[in-house]
Amino acid sequence: MKCDEGYRCDVCGGDVTSIVESDLYLRYVIGTLDPEVLHTTAERHLRCNPVLAQFIVDDRFPVIHAEGPMAKENLDADFVIQHSELVTRGYRRLHEIASWSGDRDITEYPLPDVIGHYRDA
Repeated sequence: MKCDEGYRCDVCGGDVTSIVESDLYLRYVIGTLDPEVLHTTAERHLRCNPVLAQFIVDDRFPVIHAEGPMAKENLDADFVIQHSELVTRGYRRLHEIASWSGDRDITEYPLPDVIGHYRDA
């Protein structure tokens, strides 16, 4: 892939045209994707990963329902509350990043509490 081609979703094959629709960057921002593999991990749209997307609670994102054993209704209620809070904060961080002007170091992308986790690792 050439740099100017962008990223293709490994689920639907469409272009992931914005950081706010990026499953890859959401996982990086919330600390569930090791920064060392960010450049080698497949990209997908948030909507193409319903297991993660179901935890986004924001008016800018459509409600997604996952099916099967990983659907929210099949998970521990406390986990669902905590994970929804984290994933939603991460989604909002993607919108914040998209609004930044100029180039920023990618190490500034994660949530503040996650940056500390990455530095300690």
